Amino acid sequence: MSDAIRLEYEVPGDDFTRAGEASSDVKRLLKKLGVAPGAVRRVAIALYEGEINLAIHGGGGQIVVEVSPEEVSMVLSDHGPGIPNIDLAMQEGWSTAPDSVRNLGFGAGMGLPNMKRNADEMTIESAVGVGTTVRMKVQVG
Repeated sequence: MSDAIRLEYEVPGDDFTRAGEASSDVKRLLKKLGVAPGAVRRVAIALYEGEINLAIHGGGGQIVVEVSPEEVSMVLSDHGPGIPNIDLAMQEGWSTAPDSVRNLGFGAGMGLPNMKRNADEMTIESAVGVGTTVRMKVQVG
């Protein structure tokens, strides 16, 4: 990897058949670039969890991924309802997902904790009624 690669994705809201396309695409790219398998796995998990959150809670959103020789930077943003209490949302098992989503096997309250666990850096900016932006970085080099 000599130059940074920038990828952009649109995640549709409530479409669980397409949520996961960005993480799969980035995973393929990182493997092709020869990134260590452990780093590929961490990026794929963090990004997939974020995609699912965009679909469930954000009404869809945008993802921008930048791949450099040193790190993978991911920015996920939406114009959804926002997160009223980020500390509470970071607790394993806490979820505001509706039963219809839980019946599909999603919404167990592990998304944000899994994202944080797999990222080297993670920040969340959220405003109720405005939306949420999550920034993550995973070191790859």
